[in-house]
Amino acid sequence: MLTPDTVFLAVKPVDMRRGIDTLTQYVQDELKSSWHEGAAFVFTNKSRSRIKVLRWDKHGVWLCVRRLHKGRFRWPQANDTDWSLTPDEFKWLVCGVDWQQVKGHDLTQWVSPDKPGNKQ
Repeated sequence: MLTPDTVFLAVKPVDMRRGIDTLTQYVQDELKSSWHEGAAFVFTNKSRSRIKVLRWDKHGVWLCVRRLHKGRFRWPQANDTDWSLTPDEFKWLVCGVDWQQVKGHDLTQWVSPDKPGNKQ
């Protein structure tokens, strides 16, 4: 799993057809930010069933997509300006868990790839 140092949420939904170049432009124009190594920007669609993670490292750019089969990603309200997450909150988010309610909990107790029956 990609574990970024800093995670920023784009509060407004974006068109999931956007790619690396147009999401990078969105970061610069709409979020008034610029890319930096170790940072990740997370975007969602209107229904919050998908997220895209745009991350830069010293070798290039990653663009990852995650889709939930059931439920929706927990997301800040549209009137909130911007959000940043800790690496632990990011792990909760990509698992589809309400990251705003689980501070201090250990993710490995909820999801463990080593236990039989867990689907990854």
